[in-house]
Amino acid sequence: QVQLVESGGGLVQPGGSLRLSCVASTSLFRINTMGWYRQAPGKQRGLVAAITSGGRTNYADSVKARFTISRDNAKNTVYLQLNSLKPEDTAVYYCKAEVGTILNYWGLGTQVTVSS
Repeated sequence: QVQLVESGGGLVQPGGSLRLSCVASTSLFRINTMGWYRQAPGKQRGLVAAITSGGRTNYADSVKARFTISRDNAKNTVYLQLNSLKPEDTAVYYCKAEVGTILNYWGLGTQVTVSS
């Protein structure tokens, strides 16, 4: 069992920045891949960015060059830096941990609202 706790969401103006954090209850070395997903009202949840235990990253096309995923193994924490935010980035952002090939754990999410 892995517990994930997200934080860092909030209200920001277009063009602004936020940093989201996801703290895991276990060492990140036990987790194959950590990912950030988002879900806007009326839309399906989709991948934003992911990082493997080896440090390989993957981004959705819509956030490339604006968002950066990183990890601090000593703090069991994965970050998502959100820059140049747009209104269409408004969503609940969820952290996901993939352990092995079939075990997935989710956090409860943090709301990001981009509005003037």
